[in-house]
Amino acid sequence: MKKLSVLMLIGALTVGTLAMTGCGGADNTATDTAADTTTDNTADTTAADTSAADDTAASDFDTSEAISVVSREDGSGTRGAFIELFGVEEKDENGDKVDYTTDEAIITNSTDVMMTTVAGDDYAIGYCSLGSLNDTVKAVTIDGAEATVDNIKSGSYTIARPFNIVTKDGISGVAQDFINYILSADGQQVVSDNGYIAVADNAEAFTSDNSEGKIVVAGSSSVTPVMEKLKEAYETVNGKAEIEIQESDSTTGVTAAIDGTCDIGMASRELKEEETGVSATKIAMDGIAVIVNNNSPVTDLSKDAVKGIFTGDTTTWDEVVK
Repeated sequence: MKKLSVLMLIGALTVGTLAMTGCGGADNTATDTAADTTTDNTADTTAADTSAADDTAASDFDTSEAISVVSREDGSGTRGAFIELFGVEEKDENGDKVDYTTDEAIITNSTDVMMTTVAGDDYAIGYCSLGSLNDTVKAVTIDGAEATVDNIKSGSYTIARPFNIVTKDGISGVAQDFINYILSADGQQVVSDNGYIAVADNAEAFTSDNSEGKIVVAGSSSVTPVMEKLKEAYETVNGKAEIEIQESDSTTGVTAAIDGTCDIGMASRELKEEETGVSATKIAMDGIAVIVNNNSPVTDLSKDAVKGIFTGDTTTWDEVVK
């Protein structure tokens, strides 16, 4: 009788335990479901907040405000190409080329300073190397064409210019080895991998001659980023080479190559008639992106509109934003 009572008690306890376990599982499931619902609601709220923030930024943009024109310094290859491609530079009655960039323009001395300036002013407009473009600013389309590598290759985006290296005759063996690397399949792959357009599609693989010594490369701040990548890649192949890169502008780079104060000059433009005694070799192509602040509602401009802004004929955003 006692044994029977014990067995009944054990059975009752077992059933109770199972019931409690079942209840616990149900509670956990409900908790998980509630957590999932909360996560979904949080994600929806975050997306809605982001959209609302974008809409608020656009609605706060006062189109009657003056346009803050941001340009590059004299001597910049990017400026030289920009004013030529957009018609800001024109010939006067004597046939001389004149840069008609507005005197009201804010002048910056490098690609990084250009983007920082535009990023800090809701009403700013500027321009920079496509390969250097980042998400701190927004690139506008030009006559409906987006600034992309594919569009430059197809010809639909026409605001593009060459990246050149400039040298004199009789350069050192190690400088020539570096140039051979830049123009090889390996070097051109570095160019493509970093958002620029390779110019030697059928180049052969690189084999270094292991020349040793120091190479000084100087010039364009637009060419500098890809040159830094080429330097890093080349030095892994030829550890005997030491490369120093001095960032400035295209004119300074060309002048340094002419004077012999650098081995290789960098220029984001073609050589001028008066720049003699050196030769230019194209190592890449690059687009020029017209950039505005991320809070700007402007997404597309015509070439004529850009010209009007940079010559000072157009001074407020309501003249181009309808």
